[in-house]
Amino acid sequence: SIVSEEIHRIRFEQVIFKNVTFLDVSFRNIELTDVIFDHCDLSNTDFREGSIHRVEFKESKILGLNLSDASLGNVLFENCNANMISFGYSKLKQVQFHSCSLRGADYYESKFNKVGFKDCDLNEANFEQTPLKGIDLSSCTFDTINVSIKDLAGCEVTADQGLGFARLLGLIIK
Repeated sequence: SIVSEEIHRIRFEQVIFKNVTFLDVSFRNIELTDVIFDHCDLSNTDFREGSIHRVEFKESKILGLNLSDASLGNVLFENCNANMISFGYSKLKQVQFHSCSLRGADYYESKFNKVGFKDCDLNEANFEQTPLKGIDLSSCTFDTINVSIKDLAGCEVTADQGLGFARLLGLIIK
């Protein structure tokens, strides 16, 4: 366990964290390169303004992890409980989310470049001011997500998901 630590600009390279719990931890401006978090608990940890590259989060609990204003490149989130995770104002390049619960996730005004979502629960996720052109949500589930109509252009969805978005336009579907 790592408990009650507040360190700014800490750097980890070529590290594997396995079964580690981060409790009351703030690592703002963190630099992570070639790091794996395997079966870890990073709930409510603060990684704001971090630089996160070639990192994997596997089978981890990352509820409320704060990655706002961060830069992520070549990152994999796999089988994670990432409800309420925050990516507001972040840049995500070549980031993949596989089989993750992302309920209530916040991607407000994020920039996506080659971002993938596969078999994720995106219910009540916030994509306001985040263009979804080229993003495939067809394998994901959600009842509602928060997104601007203009940012939906070019987003790939199933027919049922498309009907849901059509309702946002005020269409009455019979």
